[in-house]
Amino acid sequence: MNKKISSALISVFYKEGLETIVKQLHAMGVKLYSTGGTQKFIEQLSIPVTPVETLTTYPSILGGRVKTLHPAIFGGILGRRDNETDLKEMTEYQIPELDLVIVDLYPFEETLNSTNEEKLIIEKIDIGGVSLIRAAGKNYKDVLIVASPAQYTDLEKVIEDENCAPALETRRKFAAKAFEICAQYDIAISNYFNADNNIKTLDHGTSSVLRYGENPHQKAIFYGDSTKIFTQLN
Repeated sequence: MNKKISSALISVFYKEGLETIVKQLHAMGVKLYSTGGTQKFIEQLSIPVTPVETLTTYPSILGGRVKTLHPAIFGGILGRRDNETDLKEMTEYQIPELDLVIVDLYPFEETLNSTNEEKLIIEKIDIGGVSLIRAAGKNYKDVLIVASPAQYTDLEKVIEDENCAPALETRRKFAAKAFEICAQYDIAISNYFNADNNIKTLDHGTSSVLRYGENPHQKAIFYGDSTKIFTQLN
């Protein structure tokens, strides 16, 4: 039986495309929790939203570096819905279940490409977002994780076609993409810190399966972005 989404935590850097999602979730009766700028964005749509501070009892601190890093948030994400001990502890500590997490990451690479000032670059290393993604991805059996605006269209289909009750296979696919996003993000950060050490980690995403390899009977896969190397003539 597919588990219906009843609550969602939304905390994003980019707001484009979010309005439709928020309105859909509200129409489905989903309780929304949010942070800072995202909370204000949702409030401007005249949609009820609960600040995460009501769960954590702490304001955003350290210049926004710490907002969601709290047991009340991560307990709601990591709590196993089929584990009696987890459910008992969540009840004891008044931790609500969080069924959907929508988050994106600070634009580290974009900042890196626009400035050499390390202070600015360091501030765009996301901590809370990555932590939320990993927590929700780990508990994908109970939580749907949306880690990029590029997944909003797929999320809209889940809300509409699956009646806001994503199948286990759907949640696993979203989790796989979320961990991929985290991996690519960490590679960019690692390469930044290792720039003076002659160490570079390469991200070879599968670009395309070729018709055949060196010989017709062999299989071949091209790794990398072929559009940056070749121009298709016809």
